[in-house]
Amino acid sequence: MVEFELPEVLSETFISTIPRHRFIVNKMLAEGVIQAYSLALDRSRLWVIMRAESETVLREQIDRLPLAEYMKPHIAELMFHNTASAVMHFSLN
Repeated sequence: MVEFELPEVLSETFISTIPRHRFIVNKMLAEGVIQAYSLALDRSRLWVIMRAESETVLREQIDRLPLAEYMKPHIAELMFHNTASAVMHFSLN
């Protein structure tokens, strides 16, 4: 899991880069590199569950994000990450 600290003041350059950043995030979601992506309501932090074989690969993936240069990442290795959508659902029919 990568927790990013976002800048307190969002510059015009930062704001204008958001659409490109979201495009890449969506692409990485489709690729399975990003598993989950969450932004704090106050826009101070971003949490991203990413899949990578090593920390080196993870840092390369982080560098793909257009806003990476503006955000300070904190990496925490997870043993697993469960979500409600990943649980098998049985049909009662």
